[in-house]
This record gives sequence, structure tokens and C-alpha cells, in this order.
Amino acid sequence: MLSRITQRQLEYFIACGEAGSIVKASEQIHVSSPSISAAISHIESELGIQLLIRHHAQGISLTVIGQRVLQEAKLIVEQTRNLYSLASDSLNTIRGPLRIGCFDSLAPMISAELVYGFARAFPGVKITQIEGDHEELLEGLRRSQLDIALTYDLNDVEDVDFLPLADLPPHIIVGEQHPFAELSAVSISDTEDFPMVLLDLPYSREYFISLFMNESVRPNIMMRSSQLEVVRSMVANGLGYSIANVRPKVNRSQDGKRIVRVRLAGDHRPMRLGYAMLKEVNQPRVVEAFAHRCRTFISNQYIPGMSAPSFYDPHIIDTVKLSDPA
Repeated sequence: MLSRITQRQLEYFIACGEAGSIVKASEQIHVSSPSISAAISHIESELGIQLLIRHHAQGISLTVIGQRVLQEAKLIVEQTRNLYSLASDSLNTIRGPLRIGCFDSLAPMISAELVYGFARAFPGVKITQIEGDHEELLEGLRRSQLDIALTYDLNDVEDVDFLPLADLPPHIIVGEQHPFAELSAVSISDTEDFPMVLLDLPYSREYFISLFMNESVRPNIMMRSSQLEVVRSMVANGLGYSIANVRPKVNRSQDGKRIVRVRLAGDHRPMRLGYAMLKEVNQPRVVEAFAHRCRTFISNQYIPGMSAPSFYDPHIIDTVKLSDPA
């Protein structure tokens, strides 16, 4: 009977059982709610039992037997992954499932080359990528929904190992008509009287606000968004300046307007881009291989999808040296 239940259906049930809601599970694993609901209904039909009690507008709760099935499902999924690891080791090949988390604002730049380039290099690997903010990625690691996460060193946590690979110093972004666009560098104190557009994500917002607190300056936050491209569009349309760390190769917003990047003067802590994995976990060969690819492809000199740390702008008299904040 169990052969008629797929691993993917078990993974959907696990996500739902841990999230306590089909909707929340859908958001976490980026699968539609109807697909998750259908998978759970299929498992219930195959086993002839009720796994969930569905509460209107209040999520779900597991039945007593549902709780036991959840634990067994976790073991089955983990054992299946172990089979791939055994096969990979015996054949000296890289294969099996790989669940990669990626920070939302990084995914459009680095996913194609870094993540899916890995899948192209190793056809036996089946990649699932999940995007989210830093908090969501850490939770995905803890719930065993992710094997590895590409993110920033935004906070220290005891149960997660983070390996930094590249520094991303903060810089100013503005529209081409903004007064800052004509300057070679801008200090935090220079921004005090200008409206700011904040990238409003957990931990990220605290990082950006700390840049002002360290200078005893209060930012004039007029608008905010949790989406980097929305922030870039607001900036390009002259609604304010923003501070960013990523350096997309494209210097235009999605509505086609130009964005100017200006050096942020002063000594500011950069965000550090790297990968995170759960501590004290025996990682399968495929995860170790992807981690090695990350170490090979990401450095201060090169980050997939981003412009070089040293950048040139016609408004800047001197090209910023590699060691300077960009």
C-alpha cells in the first residue's frame, strides 16, 4: 500500500503537520494549497485513516494517529535520502534530492548560475529551491525542509553553522535625478534631510537601521517594502534614496528607469554572503558537493549575477578601489 504514496506527498504532509496550516505550509514550501490538500487526502485514502482535523479559518490539528504517521513519514523521507547517499558513495557520483534555500533578494541574481548550473553539471541531482527571508530560511533548516541556505550573517544562532564567502558593503542607490546622483560619495549624515525607502525584511531592517544609529542619525523613512525590486522601482522613480548591499548587474528598475549606485562614505559593517547548514548533521554527498560549488563560485572578487565590487559611474571622478566600500 505504501508504494502508492510518493515521497513528495509525504513531504507535503510533513510540511503541513509542522506548520499547523495548509496555507502556511504552502507559503513555506512554495506549493499550492490545493496540491498539498490533495496529497494529504490521497495519503488518508490509501491508509484508510484520518490524519488531520481541519478547523475553519484556524488551520489544522493532527489526529492521534496523524501524529504517529508524521513521525514515521519523517523517518521514511530521511531513509530515502540516505539511500541516495549510499548509492552516490558506492558509485562515486553526485545524485539525489537537494533542497536549497535562497534569500529572496539574492535568488534572481545567483540562482541560474549557481543553483541550476549545479543541476546541469550533475543530472542525477533533483533540486528544489525555496526562497524566503532570513528567518524563514533558518526555520526551514530546523524543520529539515532545507539542506542548505544561501543567506547573510544577519544573526548568530547556536544550532546553525554559517560560512561567509563574500562581503557586501552597504551603498546608496538613487534615481538619476536625485541630488546624490552627482556625488562621488555620500555619508550617513548627508541623508538626514532626504526621504528614505527601506528594504523591510526581518533582520535586514535592523541592519540598515543600525547604520544610522551608529552615526546618531535618524533616518527619514517615508516608504518601505519587503521586495527589493519594489524598493529599486521607488528609488528609480525619485521617491527617495535607499541603502542596499547587493549589486545587480542591471542598473535599471523593472519599469525601465535608471538607478545610480553611490559609495557610502565611512567604515560600515558589510553584510556577509554565505551558506548556512544545521549543526551536527551528517550531510549527504550531494550537499557537500553543492557547498563546495558555493565556495568555488562566490568570493569578494566574483558573485554570480552581481557587478564587481569596484564600479564605475560617469558621475564618479575616480574608480573606487577594490578595497573600498562599494
